[in-house]
Amino acid sequence: MPKPSANSAIIMQVSSSSSASEAYRSLRFNIESSVNGENTRTIAITSARRGEGKTTTALNLATAYAQIGKRVLLIDADLRKPSIHLSFGGENNRGLSTYLTGQSTMNEAIRVSYIDNLSLLMSGPVPPNPTELLASRQMNTLLDQLRQSFDMIFIDTPPVLTLTDGKIVAAQCDGVLLVVEYGTLKRIVAKKVKEDLVLAKAKLMGVVLNKINHQDVEAYL
Repeated sequence: MPKPSANSAIIMQVSSSSSASEAYRSLRFNIESSVNGENTRTIAITSARRGEGKTTTALNLATAYAQIGKRVLLIDADLRKPSIHLSFGGENNRGLSTYLTGQSTMNEAIRVSYIDNLSLLMSGPVPPNPTELLASRQMNTLLDQLRQSFDMIFIDTPPVLTLTDGKIVAAQCDGVLLVVEYGTLKRIVAKKVKEDLVLAKAKLMGVVLNKINHQDVEAYL
């Protein structure tokens, strides 16, 4: 993925004709092609460590699907350092954590965004036991129920290199995308992340190379 605009994390919405937006359309096409008719509805989006662009990728990929008329839900499952709410007004008083702890219903937790066809399930307040909540039976049940209501569900997870949370969520999904910042992640580290995901029985759909500048692309071509 090319670097997004500094003005907004959702480049698909603010600059649909940009090269970055075209890259997300290409990613959407590649996902559609790779599933080959399989019933793939839940996709976790993670990275080895923070700062590689997984949240930006989740925001824009979800928007890319919403723009073709899919009923899309974007879930912030980073219950330690959530950030998706910052792109939608900053309100995060209800969401995944309050639903999983019985403090809100599904209808209360899910909200409609200003982007057509895109709904949101924010993280909610940071809980004392994020790993246990994500591994709970309630989380599995929630994903099963959401599959009945949405065409695509994208889940932003914590990085998988140092935390168990991302691997737990990835294992519950139909597939997982690994976002890697171009030129910064060592091959041996990327290999370990892949092995960790496989060990967790997560289905790795592919790797998204993020923050590629135009000079790198031209040199590659």
